[in-house]
Amino acid sequence: MAAQRAGNTENVSISLPTDLLAVLRERTGRRGLSSYIAEAVRHQLEMDGLAEIVAAQEAEHGPLTEAEIEAASRGLFGEVQSKGEHAA
Repeated sequence: MAAQRAGNTENVSISLPTDLLAVLRERTGRRGLSSYIAEAVRHQLEMDGLAEIVAAQEAEHGPLTEAEIEAASRGLFGEVQSKGEHAA
C-alpha cells in the first residue's frame, strides 16, 4: 500500500528512461520533479479530453474542414506571422 502524503498526494513508483529522468532532474531539481510530472500528466489528461470532444463532434458532424481547423487555431494561438511564429 502506498504511503499518503500531506496535501492529498500519494507516493507511487513509476519507471522512466534514465536519459529522460536526467533531463527532468536538470530542469526541475530533485524537489520539483513530482510537481513537474503532475503538471505534465494534468496537461495530457486535458489534451485527451479535447481529443474526445473532437472525436465526438466528428462522429456526429463529419471531419473538421481545413477552414474550421484554421479558425480554431487562430482563436487559440492568434494569427500566424511567418512559419512557426504567432502574433502576440
